[in-house]
Amino acid sequence: MLLSWSVFIAVTVLAVQLCIGEKSCNIKSTAGSVVQRGSSFTVYCTFNCKRKGSMYCDDPTTLQTHKDYNSTTIYVNVVNITKSRTYSCRCECCPQLDPCGLDILAGYPPDHPENFTCTYEVRTKESGLLVCTWNRGRDTYLGTRSKLRVRTVTGNHTAGPHSVSSTGTESLSASFAMSRSVQLISVWVEVNNSLGFVESSISEYSLSDIAMPLAPGLYLLKCSSRKCIIKVEEPVKTQHVQIEYTADQQTWTTSLDSVVQMNSSQVRSVSSLEPYTLYYFRARSKFSTGIWSEWSANISSWTQEEAPAEELDVWFTEPESDFKSTTVYWKEPNTSISRGKIIGYKVGVGRPNLRVYNISADARSYSVPFCAGCEVTVWACNSKGLSPPARVTTRRTKVKPSLEVRVSAGNYSIAISWTKAETAPLLPTGYVVEWYPEGRQLQELRWVKLDKNEKQTVISGIKAFECYEGAVYVFYNESSVSWTRFKGVATLESAPAAGPTVKEKVEGNEVKITWTELPRSQRRGCISSYSIYLEDSSGHRELYSVASPERTYTIKGLSPGVYSLSMSASTSTGGEGPAGQKVKFFIDQEAHISLLLVCGILSVIALFLVCLCQCSAVKQRFFEFFQCFMLDVVPDPANSKWAKEYTQDKDKMSLMPQQSNSSASTEEEEPILVDVEELPKQSSDVSMPTDVSMPTDVSSQLPPQTGLNPGTDPATLLYPPTTYIKSFSHDSDSSDQTQTSLDTNSTVDYISSHGPGNLDEEDEEEEEEEFVGMNFFPSHNIFLDSLEFGGKLTLDAVKIDCSDFFQNT
Repeated sequence: MLLSWSVFIAVTVLAVQLCIGEKSCNIKSTAGSVVQRGSSFTVYCTFNCKRKGSMYCDDPTTLQTHKDYNSTTIYVNVVNITKSRTYSCRCECCPQLDPCGLDILAGYPPDHPENFTCTYEVRTKESGLLVCTWNRGRDTYLGTRSKLRVRTVTGNHTAGPHSVSSTGTESLSASFAMSRSVQLISVWVEVNNSLGFVESSISEYSLSDIAMPLAPGLYLLKCSSRKCIIKVEEPVKTQHVQIEYTADQQTWTTSLDSVVQMNSSQVRSVSSLEPYTLYYFRARSKFSTGIWSEWSANISSWTQEEAPAEELDVWFTEPESDFKSTTVYWKEPNTSISRGKIIGYKVGVGRPNLRVYNISADARSYSVPFCAGCEVTVWACNSKGLSPPARVTTRRTKVKPSLEVRVSAGNYSIAISWTKAETAPLLPTGYVVEWYPEGRQLQELRWVKLDKNEKQTVISGIKAFECYEGAVYVFYNESSVSWTRFKGVATLESAPAAGPTVKEKVEGNEVKITWTELPRSQRRGCISSYSIYLEDSSGHRELYSVASPERTYTIKGLSPGVYSLSMSASTSTGGEGPAGQKVKFFIDQEAHISLLLVCGILSVIALFLVCLCQCSAVKQRFFEFFQCFMLDVVPDPANSKWAKEYTQDKDKMSLMPQQSNSSASTEEEEPILVDVEELPKQSSDVSMPTDVSMPTDVSSQLPPQTGLNPGTDPATLLYPPTTYIKSFSHDSDSSDQTQTSLDTNSTVDYISSHGPGNLDEEDEEEEEEEFVGMNFFPSHNIFLDSLEFGGKLTLDAVKIDCSDFFQNT
């Protein structure tokens, strides 16, 4: 029984200890639980168990280096504390007990309130709200409490002080409802926390001096091009209303226009506005005494349009490669000039017969047909009308350049200056400076017009790694102008990003190289030169330099073989870029192989024509086509070999015809007589019969040889003067026709056509009449069957009239 009672007592004591949460230690600070930041103090920990423990700081816990104060107490010195911390102690006890801990708050005592001000917001005719604000100073990091204390004086009655708690964080404020009958108030602020208490000085105000009306309300009634009507509404009537306006919400302008009172509202007229401009308006009010109210919320509106006020800034250029048109440029007018939304442009050409073109509102240039001395006029159009005309003339008399222009590139800008030459004969009336990216004159032309007294300008907004060119124009009057161009200007440059694309054309032992200009994005500045690298099959490399802007180059005198070619581009300050893709080409072993091929083809054609000419039909057509090219002058029969032999043998002359057929007798056949006709020269258009009856005795028809000189050489005996002799044999198969030869007793002499005549005129006339109408042309083609003559008669002894021959053919 006693044992049971002992166990019960032990369990009860243990339960009581667990219920009361007995700790293993006690912890305290020499500065208390709230300390000022930057202070130093000591934290002690006394243990309730026989074993000593350790001290920790913050969570997660960090073991502290402690010192022993006695057998049960340890301590830690805290120096210059900068924030709130938590310290705890632990020890190993049996039974196990809870550790002990201490929270130390570090902060500052409150500062005196700063910038203490009060206003009285008049909300109705009878009452308002007192609002006081102040700055609390630095953050104390502790629970600080602030109160506004107010004492009022109404007539001889004093009330208060009234206490109002503050709200806010950095800028504290407190409000207190108050009747408008209050005349004077006294206000101050009390601030306290765990480290101290402060109180501001007392401020006294006359309520009328701090009275402030509420912000008025604004309503826009209407706007014209120059004026807007605004309605102002106030909760409480005031004596002063101020309206301000702006177009950019940065620079506000106060309106001083008249006021129209309408009960609790006023109508204000705001004038001196610009057409087609977006304006913002705001307002505030004030009593006869007191302070201005807050600004009202902004309202905005566009003013109406007017016709454009000024002429456009116009310039023009004539492309060097196209003289059929003139491109006119204009700048987009700003709002102060356009006075409305531009809905289009008009371009007129000529004067007085003006031809007008309508242009869209997005256009900034237009190409008009070129005419020397034409006047071009440009207008801007909005809903209210046209701008004043801006005129330029294409008639420009170029004067010798009289300017010395200097151009220097800066950081994204170009500085251009010029001086007048000493020899300039005229005084300038103005200048125009134009500039554009290289090769982009028509697309990106920019310009600025300057007064005659200006001698320099700075162009901003220049793109980096872009090559620019342009000109400075000086005007002497409406038509006389001179200009000085500049090119190759870049603000920043680097090596080109790629090499040009190359094309080659081999001609014999030389190669012609052409390349295209680099894209603008790859130039990286102004291209100054190109480098051509030529490498043969053995690896030998040659370098050729070409200045910009050349696009072709020919390399001559190359030996046969395989070559590779590549190119690179360079800028003046950025250096050389990488080489482009290599191309290969071959120089043939025989440089004239193409000539040999042409000669071979011509030989084949000639051989074909020779073979083709063997055909009789082709030959006939050939002679018919080329008969007009046959010469009229043929060898003189009187000077032929046959004629000379005849003078030596006058007794006889035989003409042997060709054999008619194979069945002819081998015996000597009787000679076939051939009629010889002696005719004067006749026109080729006279038709001659082919069949003529021949007399059997030619000698009977010959004229007697009279009037001859006895001493004349036989070789020079002359017949009457004749132009030519026709002598042909008839066809061998014409058996019914009698062919006779000259009688051996007859004497026939050939007479030189250019020799002197010894016969009288009567004999000549008889001879001509006797042979009129006789023709010895055969009926078949003489070129198909060759002619054969017996005896010593040869073909060169016959003088042929080609015109008659080709006619009958």
